[in-house]
Amino acid sequence: MNLQMVMQELEALGKERTKKMYISNGAHEPLFGVATGQMKPIAKKIKKDQSLAEELYATGNYDAMYFAGIIADPLVMTESDFDRWIDAAYFYMLSDYVVAVTLAETDIAQTVADKWIASGEELRMSAGWSCYCWLLGNRSDAEFDGSKLASMLDQVKNTIHDSPERTKSAMNNFIYTVGVSFLPLHDKAVETAKAVGTVEVKRNEIKSSFLIASESIQKEIDRGKIGFKRKYVRC
Repeated sequence: MNLQMVMQELEALGKERTKKMYISNGAHEPLFGVATGQMKPIAKKIKKDQSLAEELYATGNYDAMYFAGIIADPLVMTESDFDRWIDAAYFYMLSDYVVAVTLAETDIAQTVADKWIASGEELRMSAGWSCYCWLLGNRSDAEFDGSKLASMLDQVKNTIHDSPERTKSAMNNFIYTVGVSFLPLHDKAVETAKAVGTVEVKRNEIKSSFLIASESIQKEIDRGKIGFKRKYVRC
């Protein structure tokens, strides 16, 4: 399939209701409003195609950019490729659920995520913290430096309330993910969550969200889900 064929298929799957929902979360034109589950049949036909993924991502169409992440081949992408993708990711559904997810399937994931976290730019930071969440939820505990993650928990505790809004959300999710998916630091994550308390995330023209990582971790403890790892990062 080529770019034109994929764009036609995506446009045919678009729904006005879904489009409005994406726009309310920060998406803007151009977009069709395709539910992500409906992209799977097209993805099965294509499998991985990095050159097509690059063409789709470059359109600036939200649905095409999201689909690009599904068919991308992360193992051929370089750090500069990911920097280019994050530059074009104009809201969190792209930075955290397309770019960060794709990055999490590479060997350079932590290196790039560390740079993004240190960047001071809201969506780069958000993607960096989110990438660690995808990594921790999928890879074995042995692949991580526990002392590094411990210092990252301390960084979150000390800076989360003064961070940009989307970064706050990703940092809060980092505490939760360490608490649920990285057993060696479960107790420290619980302590950090309690120290941080309620995190208010302000959203444009929408009521603030109030995030409480300690309650979210406790729910997973009650469900017996501590130590949970997902089989795949991308669907």
